[in-house]
Amino acid sequence: MNKTKNMSGRFNRSWEPFLYLLPFFIGILVFTLYPVINVVLISFKEGYRLLTGAYTAIGFENYSKVLSDPYFINGIKNTAVYIITVVPISTMISLLFANLLNQKIKGIAIFHTAYFLPLVTSATAIGLVWKLMFNGQIGVINFLLGIFGIGPFEWIIDPNMNIYTLIIFGIWNMLPFTTILLLSGLQNIDPLYYTAARVDGASSIKMFFRITVPLLAPTIGLTCVVNTISASKVYGELFPLFNGRPGIASNLYTVVYYIYDQFYLKWNLGKAAAASIILFLIIFVFTMAQLQIQKRWKYY
Repeated sequence: MNKTKNMSGRFNRSWEPFLYLLPFFIGILVFTLYPVINVVLISFKEGYRLLTGAYTAIGFENYSKVLSDPYFINGIKNTAVYIITVVPISTMISLLFANLLNQKIKGIAIFHTAYFLPLVTSATAIGLVWKLMFNGQIGVINFLLGIFGIGPFEWIIDPNMNIYTLIIFGIWNMLPFTTILLLSGLQNIDPLYYTAARVDGASSIKMFFRITVPLLAPTIGLTCVVNTISASKVYGELFPLFNGRPGIASNLYTVVYYIYDQFYLKWNLGKAAAASIILFLIIFVFTMAQLQIQKRWKYY
């Protein structure tokens, strides 16, 4: 009898952790796994209707329509340009800022607070401020460029300048988070490396390129992967800058804005789902390629 009770008690204790984790697994199943599977299924349903669940056929028609849609092609191009420019530029600038913020000088905490403040500020409010800064008549950006004899530019109302407006805003928007990641990596580098280099007479620039950058390579790689995924989903930045439109002349479609346009504005759920799957596959392939490249890096 006691043996049976002991076995029952051990069984109950072994299942106890799973009972605690059950709400988490239910949440993952309902709010993550099911929506993903549902999107994949909807992407193959032609003429899908959300309210009734009816559809006309199953096939690849939605993918064919998306891949031949000039707005989606434009979205792919704009998103690619955005990623190729914003991610490396913001990473390089953030590396410089992180190196400066890592210095042990008096009052550095004030600079930390001021620099990371945008992370806790409303994205819409920041976007509206930048829209005012980009104003062709009274904007501070044209004023600063004018000091060097450049411009003025109509950043908002000139379709040819819209992509540059988005890129500049995207670089600034990505700096705080990227700097936090790189700063955490810098603080994990053993100071003894720098002490030994100073004893050998190494300059600050040589220590930066021979010690800081190689030892920070894993963090830089992680930052590039995270920022690439984030940049490929560029969408919210368009709303405050262009009043919710993809550019002043609808020339600045991004892939995510295309998905939003097809789903919420045109109710083409099948095309929206197909575009989402295509975007996922592109991000997945690109991320895997980045990870493979990282494995070949030599850190020391």
